[in-house]
Amino acid sequence: MALDNIRLEVMQLLEKKVDSFIDKFLIPVDKIWQPTDFLPDSQNEDTFFDEVKELRELAKELPYDFWVVLVGDTITEEALPTYESWLMDVEGINQQEGGNAWSRWTRYWSGEENRHGDVLNKYLYLSGRVNMIEVERTTQHLISDGFDIGTDRDPYKNFVYTSFQELATYISHNRVAKLAKEYSNKSLSKMCKIIAGDEMRHHNAYSEFVRSIFEVDPSQMMIAFSDMMKKKIVMPAHFLRESGQAAGSAFEDFSWSAQRIGVYTSQDYIDIMQRLIDRWEIDKIMDLTDEAERARDYLMKLPSRMQRISERLVIPEDIFEFKWVQPAMVK
Repeated sequence: MALDNIRLEVMQLLEKKVDSFIDKFLIPVDKIWQPTDFLPDSQNEDTFFDEVKELRELAKELPYDFWVVLVGDTITEEALPTYESWLMDVEGINQQEGGNAWSRWTRYWSGEENRHGDVLNKYLYLSGRVNMIEVERTTQHLISDGFDIGTDRDPYKNFVYTSFQELATYISHNRVAKLAKEYSNKSLSKMCKIIAGDEMRHHNAYSEFVRSIFEVDPSQMMIAFSDMMKKKIVMPAHFLRESGQAAGSAFEDFSWSAQRIGVYTSQDYIDIMQRLIDRWEIDKIMDLTDEAERARDYLMKLPSRMQRISERLVIPEDIFEFKWVQPAMVK
């Protein structure tokens, strides 16, 4: 049987469990936090302007690289339409004629993720620390440019990607929260911390999808995992650019900013890889084909190989000046 057909059968088999995944890993709309919970209340004239003034005063204390990372994280979150449309096209996810449980998961997941960009965007706007028109242009470019994460329509590869990427975004938002707290910006810290909590729940969900696939189709799941790591996991904002620039031109400098302040580093990439290997107990999976055994061998050796490469990495000290965040605006 063709691999596509086998994957479709596996997705149909696991579909019976998707509603339980929704109940376990997602939170009903009327119970989950909303952006307004963490922002000045615009309907309260007695407190709104004082709260905005306090927000803006605290924002002045945050350093340049911090703002670059916060803007990049916000833009990445705002590009949600790209991610939802990509996942809706994955084999086994059907949105036609009312859809199926997998498309329901994707919509509900998207609804939770959408709040992240909303709250961060409003914070940036109120802070007065960034050039919002340039941020908005970059966001539109990122959605218009789309992305190619090397997964095609393969659910196995897509779930490896989302397992990895949700953990990466947890790390990034959690580190931003810690840095904000160090600068006594408790409201921003709390905002980023709760976003990080969402990302961890989503990571746990997608990791469970992969674990379930390993139980029914271990060899092809192992090969898919290996293929994704050979290609390397690209970040969802890898086509990041500023206005007037080519797609992808801003991503490297954004990444260096994240490295310099320790928000997301090459070591984090290696650690995530190892956490997935450990979580899915790659060393204990049985009844693999010869090709899958070779894939397992590659995966088990990869973290140490990547570690040697990472140790030679030199992070540029020069700070790139983004249109989003101009030094004169962050004194």
